[in-house]
Amino acid sequence: MPESQPWRNPRPAPQLAEIQARMRPPRAWNWMRAWWPAIVWACVIFSMSTDTFSSEHTASVLEPVLRWLIPSLTDERFELIHHIIRKSAHFSEYFVFCLFLYRGVRAGRMGWRWTWGIAALSVAAGYSVLDEIHQAFVASRTASAYDSLLDSAGAFAAFAFLWLWFRWRRTAAPAHSANEPAL
Repeated sequence: MPESQPWRNPRPAPQLAEIQARMRPPRAWNWMRAWWPAIVWACVIFSMSTDTFSSEHTASVLEPVLRWLIPSLTDERFELIHHIIRKSAHFSEYFVFCLFLYRGVRAGRMGWRWTWGIAALSVAAGYSVLDEIHQAFVASRTASAYDSLLDSAGAFAAFAFLWLWFRWRRTAAPAHSANEPAL
């Protein structure tokens, strides 16, 4: 008769299929499907930090268009409008980037999680710092902590938008009955 062995686990050993299911890495296709928009948008942001999108180059494109739309446009007004457009681009490109990052972090799962939102916001803010460092090495661009702060503000606005959106969806979902068609 075997002696008592209280230190042994009475649970049977797992089968090979059970072990393999736990050790299977995530599929590359699913990962790429979740992350491709963020990767492409990061490349867009990087390309916008080159000489091609410097202030002088964007002014040479915008000035004829704005002068055609507003014939009485003064040089001072043009400089103001050009400045506002450039700063709005900072804000909006990181707003979109944070949305795409949240999509990637979420990876097909449903709903809102603070950790997902904070991860997306942190990556966007970190990328804005790296983007400004990149601009320091481009002759026609200047690095600015204020631009990085503006980028991070755009990412934070997306973070707040996402939180409000998922909160609204959670409270609006019970309002529909099972017999009502969803719009």
